[in-house]
Amino acid sequence: MNTKQIDYILELAQTLNFNRAAENLYISQPTLTYQIHAAEEEIGFIIFDRSGKGTNITPAGQQFVASLRSIRAELRKAIEQGQNFSTKYRENIQIALPVRSALYFLPQVIQEISKGDSGILVTPFFDSNHILDSFLQGEQDVLFAIQDEIRHIPNIQVHPLYDSKIYLVARHDDPLAQKSRIEPEDLAGRTLMVGGPSPIPLRQVQQRMIETQPIDYFNSDDHDTSLTNVAANRALVLSPGFLNDHTNEFAWIPFDCEETIPCVLCTHASDHRAIIHNFVQMIQKMYEDHPDFAV
Repeated sequence: MNTKQIDYILELAQTLNFNRAAENLYISQPTLTYQIHAAEEEIGFIIFDRSGKGTNITPAGQQFVASLRSIRAELRKAIEQGQNFSTKYRENIQIALPVRSALYFLPQVIQEISKGDSGILVTPFFDSNHILDSFLQGEQDVLFAIQDEIRHIPNIQVHPLYDSKIYLVARHDDPLAQKSRIEPEDLAGRTLMVGGPSPIPLRQVQQRMIETQPIDYFNSDDHDTSLTNVAANRALVLSPGFLNDHTNEFAWIPFDCEETIPCVLCTHASDHRAIIHNFVQMIQKMYEDHPDFAV
């Protein structure tokens, strides 16, 4: 099956009308009919059920079309990235991180790298659920990670970055937002979002608050869910500083606890390229040069 046939199938799945799909594709209706039939012959099952009442997608066709959409999107992305890379760049540094805020100074580093005719492209990969797998499979050159979560992984080189502190996140109109530091007893009588993908040190703090303070709590699936509840004035949340996007939408107040979350950059032990080493050093230096930046 070629890419044109994939496009034909996707367009017909959208319109469920051979004539309209052919018009949208700028081909004749017999050509479209032939190509759809050829594709069905190749894969061994019927995608579209033709009847006097019109065109419908078969159950097998529905599943197949859903997969084709993902394949076509990935192919389009690969082609576009390849076009970008081939026209201007000789090297591509691929870095995986869960959220943009984890490396606040990454844009400045990219800007520095881009000065002059460096021929180096930096491609961030954002996916909180799959960045580790992508890195271990060799798809990424650099990984932002919490140190405890990669401690026992072999064949990687770990580069210390910063220790992320724990903050209470609240609305700006919350009385706690006026404080310069939050003590555990300040949470008395409040509702706290807990759980989700919280790092171990944060879970320890959450559990301690539940056991020692008169608070209500409920579980959250992720950070965005927690922030939504904060915005709705339903709850507060304790969060690592690296999730702070610094847009000033919420108040991030330091929380009084000893726990911190060491964050690192990882590279492959077998990767000795100078551009990777220099890239990591530039990010480290950005944070060294801004010791008062809240993380």
